[in-house]
Amino acid sequence: MATQPPWATPTNQAPEPVLKVYNTLTRTKNEFVPREGRHIKWYNCGPTVYDASHMGHARNYVTQDVLRRIMSDYFGYDVHFVMNITDIDDKIILRARQNHLVKKYRGETRALSPDLVNEVRAAWESYVRSKVGKGLAESDRPAPGTEWDAWAALAQKFQDKSWKAEGLKRDEKFEMHFSAAARTHTALATAQELLASGSHDEDLAHRLVDEATDVLSLSLDAKYGAGVTDPSISRALAAYWEGKFFEDMARLRVREPDTLTRVTEYVPEIVDFVARIVQNGYAYEHEGSIYFDTRAFDKADLHDYAKLEPWSKGNRELLEEGEGALSSGSSRRAASDFALWKASKPGEPSWPSPWGAGRPGWHIECSVMASAVFGDNMDIHSGGIDLAFPHHDNEMAQSEAYHECGAWVNYFLHTGHLHIEGLKMSKSLKNFITIDEILSRYSARQLRLAFLTQSWNAKVDFSESLMTGEVKNIESTLNNFFANAKALINQARADGPRLDAKHGYEGAELALTEVLHEAQRSFRAALCDSFNTPAALDTLRELVSRTNVYINARGKDLNVGVVERVARWVGSMLRMFGLGEGESSLEVGWGQEQIDGHAAVNRDELLMPYLRALSSFRDGVRSLAVSKGDGAAKEILALSDKLRDVDLVPLGVALDDQEDGKALVKLVPPAELVRARDEKRAQAEAKAAKKAAAVEAERQKRQQKLEKGRVPPEELFRPPNVPEDTYGSWDGAGIPLTDGTGKELSKNQGKKAQKEWAAQKKLHDEYLAWKKEQAS
Repeated sequence: MATQPPWATPTNQAPEPVLKVYNTLTRTKNEFVPREGRHIKWYNCGPTVYDASHMGHARNYVTQDVLRRIMSDYFGYDVHFVMNITDIDDKIILRARQNHLVKKYRGETRALSPDLVNEVRAAWESYVRSKVGKGLAESDRPAPGTEWDAWAALAQKFQDKSWKAEGLKRDEKFEMHFSAAARTHTALATAQELLASGSHDEDLAHRLVDEATDVLSLSLDAKYGAGVTDPSISRALAAYWEGKFFEDMARLRVREPDTLTRVTEYVPEIVDFVARIVQNGYAYEHEGSIYFDTRAFDKADLHDYAKLEPWSKGNRELLEEGEGALSSGSSRRAASDFALWKASKPGEPSWPSPWGAGRPGWHIECSVMASAVFGDNMDIHSGGIDLAFPHHDNEMAQSEAYHECGAWVNYFLHTGHLHIEGLKMSKSLKNFITIDEILSRYSARQLRLAFLTQSWNAKVDFSESLMTGEVKNIESTLNNFFANAKALINQARADGPRLDAKHGYEGAELALTEVLHEAQRSFRAALCDSFNTPAALDTLRELVSRTNVYINARGKDLNVGVVERVARWVGSMLRMFGLGEGESSLEVGWGQEQIDGHAAVNRDELLMPYLRALSSFRDGVRSLAVSKGDGAAKEILALSDKLRDVDLVPLGVALDDQEDGKALVKLVPPAELVRARDEKRAQAEAKAAKKAAAVEAERQKRQQKLEKGRVPPEELFRPPNVPEDTYGSWDGAGIPLTDGTGKELSKNQGKKAQKEWAAQKKLHDEYLAWKKEQAS
């Protein structure tokens, strides 16, 4: 009976690299090992929604989105991505309360009055003492009651950059506070003048309130904040900014989380969670608040407090900042202890609990919501590096105290800080940029490219030079590559199969194919190296460069299939990074653009048949014009150039003339073509203008020369061509012999006169010849 020969398992000649990620828990790169096959539990800290999203949010959430896409779309993991919305927080409560009070105050203000001006002025004086004063040197701080008189001198000093810089060292918000006080001071001065002139209009009063909002909000909150008890005021503010946040994320092409949690929806679970931590012996009550006992937790055999930043345990500034603006640390046993549940004070929303009316602490929310979805362990927790301590360290401590587990998070991924033009983003430094503002200057793709060119966990320095330099160059290079590749592919399909009996797969094609395979290996190695997107992008750029060299070198022997394969893979990797729309592997380029949430019509499929027919017509006309020579040929050539440079440019169609007489048809964004055409036209016009200027200069030079030659040589040394009495006698040709006094000219004077006479005769002869030419 016949049997098959033995078969041996192949030996892997190039083992696939192992994915390693930079884990803040170890401050090194660790091999990534999910707990449950290819299923990944991933929790990402969401925003505290009380104001407009800014570039810091863009840096964090776009970067997390890129990492998420790499894990799911490239490595093929089944990611369950959970993100929270913090809609209970000191900042939200304060902002909502202050906005509410200012709005109410404005609505109750009916006229510009002395009482209104006095109240605003009192608020302003308090603001100068409490806020502006933080940045002032002791010698510059006005004595109480003298703020108004001292302001002019302070405003003058504020113009001094070094003085202002010293103020910013004392308080990073100094410039912001000073500007708010300056606005209010100007508005108050104007209001006082209007009052003195008898003006009391309601609009004038509202203008004063609007200009003084930052100042008034603090004084009104101090007076009436305790009476704002309606929880819907905070919820309305949070809901509004949550909506704006997700609008911004959609514009940045950040995918929505698989599961979204809000603190207000988990308060009962938070109460139960806190109760169990107390029961486990890791928390204590004081006057209706519950505090986590970091020392008791740290002493337990299974636990360690501050795994991410153990060196920050005693950092009082970070600890106090983590507790919020409405908290007091006086009731904590240790400085590192933190609130799990806060007894609500007047003016704060509250929920029932076994310890009385209160609200959740900031850190507890993520522990409860993530545990509710994932249980006692997750694979990945991510967020900004500024949250590492105390927020994330406190999250882990309270979660491990609740579950009595040793590791609640396996891998912590922290995105780096964002700096703008070398400085950390800050309103006081005037480099605070909202997402809405940045998207009016750059596209979502360009922002993503900017972040991809720098490591996800390193400090990012966002600058104008980065956007107009490297990012623009990358985008332009890829745009040109895709335009050329699509044009070649479309042309090859229109021409049909080659009939020259050549397979078209020779040494150059084999070499480019190997370049592609090596790029794919390098790309995977880069992403396995803790998502090294700068190296991955460099790999794509090098592959595109090598392919361009191949295209330019092969000419008519080019194998379009190899180019198409490269272009499709490059495009799919860019779309994997979220740099374009569309998921189809059949697409070449960034992908189809989205219009109002719907994919736009495929311009290639719709327009190319018509464009090719039009191009063929132009090819024929152009060929005829070239072969027929002069006469109509110039007009036909002009028409074909008009078709190329005028009619097709606004449609985004580029025709590149080739050596074989056939134009290469490209579809390019119309704006790019218009810009390129206008630049070319401007260069041509500049060149023509320069040439015309040179011609005109030459004409004027000749005209001056002819004008000088108008005088016959015989008259050159006689008045009115020389002053009276310059010379006394002349020979027959008009060359002077004596000066005005009758003295004979010296030998040198005589030679000079003869030389000038000869030069003039030459000029005069040219002039006479020109006159004769003009007459004929």
